Amino acid sequence: MRKVTRLLPVLAASAVLALCGRAGAQPLQLPGAQPFNAPGTQQVLPPTPGAPAAPRQPSMPAIKVPAEQDILGKALHRNGNHGSATLTKLGTGYGLKLDLDGFQPPNLTEPCAVSFGEAPVPVTALGRPAGVPRYRLEAPICPIVFDILDGAFLVVEPNEPCVVQAAQCRIDPRGLWGADARTIAAQAKEIERARGSAERAVREGYRTLTAKSDPVEQRTIAREQAGFSAERETICRDFQREGQVGFCAARITEARAAHLRARLGLGTEPKPAAKPKPRPAAPRPAPLSLTPTQ
Repeated sequence: MRKVTRLLPVLAASAVLALCGRAGAQPLQLPGAQPFNAPGTQQVLPPTPGAPAAPRQPSMPAIKVPAEQDILGKALHRNGNHGSATLTKLGTGYGLKLDLDGFQPPNLTEPCAVSFGEAPVPVTALGRPAGVPRYRLEAPICPIVFDILDGAFLVVEPNEPCVVQAAQCRIDPRGLWGADARTIAAQAKEIERARGSAERAVREGYRTLTAKSDPVEQRTIAREQAGFSAERETICRDFQREGQVGFCAARITEARAAHLRARLGLGTEPKPAAKPKPRPAAPRPAPLSLTPTQ
């Protein structure tokens, strides 16, 4: 009996050592405990319910950047068939040769015309406040501010027609100036595709702008987005052959897309892709010598 009693502590110690050995291979994990991480690893905690998502970076399809070269030397007409305007190069800047037709102020039925001179009138660059080049025509009789678009320009000022007292003529430079629609009718399909791309850019621009705005700004943006179609219709309703070609609507939509990109702090064209680095040429094997070795 005494020999059996002495064996019990030895058996208990062996059991403890066996458990410790197994614990070294795989630690004991209680129900509900976090899983064991192997040495050198980092445990990733699950996202906290209700935590705000990471802010979304502004995104919007890139569009073509209008430039002065797009209209340089081309005769443009208000609504495609009134007056004449030609942008020309003047030294380090630009000038605009402009002729406008209108009506006499007393009854607005007798036609008249006003020429801004034989020489181009200098224009002053105003930067890109709406995402496209903007210029001001330095003419006291009717100062004009216009944005350059793709093959056209949009007059954004003055807000009212000008009355040239010396010529007794009321002229209205507002609206889109573009090429005669009869000369661009063959580009209708291309213009339609350009408008589709601009429409998608405008929708994504408003969506991104709304996502990063507070509730008060979101309501203002929603009203602006809803009113854009009506604004475009007002500008383009008198443009020559607009129903068949759609030139004015395409250019106004592109201008709105450029404006939204400017508000989002984005460029209008994607950055050029980085050129792949040339791979080093594999070393050429040494030529086999035909001379017998000694």
